[in-house]
Amino acid sequence: MSLILFAFVVRVGDGLPLSASTDFLHNKELQERKQQLKVISKSLSSLPERGTVKGHELNIHFLSSEGVSYMTVCACSLPAATAFCFLEDLRWEFTACFENSAVALASRPYPFLEFDSAIQKLQQHYNQKGGPSLEVTLAEVQEDLRTSPPQVLTMEDVALSNGAANGHVEQTSASGQSQRLEPISAPGILSLVLNIMCAALNLIRGDDYDGLWNVVAFLLAFLCCVCQCHLYLFHTCQKKLKSFTLLTLIILCNAFLFGLRNIWQLAFHMSVACLSTLLTLHRKLLDKNMDCGV
Repeated sequence: MSLILFAFVVRVGDGLPLSASTDFLHNKELQERKQQLKVISKSLSSLPERGTVKGHELNIHFLSSEGVSYMTVCACSLPAATAFCFLEDLRWEFTACFENSAVALASRPYPFLEFDSAIQKLQQHYNQKGGPSLEVTLAEVQEDLRTSPPQVLTMEDVALSNGAANGHVEQTSASGQSQRLEPISAPGILSLVLNIMCAALNLIRGDDYDGLWNVVAFLLAFLCCVCQCHLYLFHTCQKKLKSFTLLTLIILCNAFLFGLRNIWQLAFHMSVACLSTLLTLHRKLLDKNMDCGV
């Protein structure tokens, strides 16, 4: 089985495709990763020189140098050091064939399509041999990654970077509504209904008890349920941190209310919070339907 499935060379400034390997596979996740490559290529000017976007079975790695970015889609089982070693070799091959001036003057997509044969040859070598021919090269890359590891990104990070690069960072980060999320699923509707029910119960029962801290716990749990609904419905930055913060607060509030609520009531409220957190983290941004294959 091939571990390096696709390679892509783009210009950093505007994301212009320069060359790519020929794709003969019709793997669904591979096609999704290739669409994501196109999105990432538009944001390279505001991204670090080295980065990784992890997927379920396939990862994206990219390396930018001298105005050109070298990107690849690899199996998750391929070590990061080997993937970046492949990108380093790809960079050397490309710079040996084309000058910076030729890259800067390129005006149409895939002006260096003939470089495809060099990509295929290098890709085949890595898939058959499992790595570079010189162990010292791999050792150097491993040491470099230990001292300066690539930044692990999500597609949300890329979307925010793309907004910043195009001057829309305030609109994107302030409301998150300019970014389209996947359609609300049936479990999502269920979690919203249950969250609203939990919020109403917290608000109603918060008025039934004496004691300042009991009232605070009920009202804080009410606010957290409302925030969970908002977090599921709208895109926002640092979604993972906010989701786990809300989940932790709900669990702590319900633990404090032990005695005022029985064990089944506590289990219900905590289960709804966990379900809402899980669905929020799994609701992704919609990718543009663009394919960068040739």
